[in-house]
Amino acid sequence: MPVKAVDKIWMNGSLVNWNDAKIHILSHVIHYGSSWFEGIRCYKTKKGSAIFRLEKHLERLYDSCKIYHAEIPFTKQQLEHAIMETIVANKLEACYIRPIVYRGYGDVGVNPLNNPVEVTIAVWEWGTYLGGEALNNGIDVCVSSWARPAPNTMPTIAKAGGNYLNASLIKSEAVKRGYVEGIALDVQGFVSEGSGENIFIIKNGDVLTPPLTASILPGVTRSSVMTLLRNSGYRVIEAPVARELLHIADEIFFTGTAAEITPIRAVDGFQVGEGKPGPITKEVQRQFFDVVHNGNDTRGWLKFIGND
Repeated sequence: MPVKAVDKIWMNGSLVNWNDAKIHILSHVIHYGSSWFEGIRCYKTKKGSAIFRLEKHLERLYDSCKIYHAEIPFTKQQLEHAIMETIVANKLEACYIRPIVYRGYGDVGVNPLNNPVEVTIAVWEWGTYLGGEALNNGIDVCVSSWARPAPNTMPTIAKAGGNYLNASLIKSEAVKRGYVEGIALDVQGFVSEGSGENIFIIKNGDVLTPPLTASILPGVTRSSVMTLLRNSGYRVIEAPVARELLHIADEIFFTGTAAEITPIRAVDGFQVGEGKPGPITKEVQRQFFDVVHNGNDTRGWLKFIGND
């Protein structure tokens, strides 16, 4: 999905013109993937423009950087204000927000510690990530031949730029095979996640989702959906998920900031349930969109623009 340029990008404390937001070609991040980022949404709700779970996203950003010994040179409060400032400067009522922390220009070697840590915030208009009809009709996916990294190789809990080379392999393989998305297994052969989404599998009324030990990213939308489901009385089980459950599930859906709650109607040609979004999927979609579209937030998940 091409990014439509806006007026300003925030870089290291200042707003700069879109076309001036540049880094040096010898920056560490270009050579070694040393970046950590978030994907956040600002929604135009019926009660005003609001960012979904901003504090939780920034908490994960700081955790990701801590794992890699990269100290962000701004406080969380400063980045909150900078995100608000960038949205307002670009006159956007709804947008995707990309704060990214990266190792800049210094030593050109694997050792990152002598390179400066820099921060940029970009915002842009964003539609439906997996296709215009995906939320209503569901998507066809495949199980990828690429697995997620094994434990003690790459810290998948960190949302790091380098991790997304693996995600790119999963996504591009799926697209070349005619699918919208791919599902990766972990090193043990259990279900892990999509290229950029967490996954939920429903069987006989129970909701299963892979645990953090399945090499998944701890998704903010994933956590929110688990709260909604449990508060609605469903049993949500975090446990290893056998691959074959993808073929006999009653319902399956992806979650993510970009994907929101996207139903899956077929896996590797096996129809999921009735081949359309099931009742539990539709119920959790309804509750989620009531928050982000209608602004009916009772949990403090929304941060309205101007209330920083």
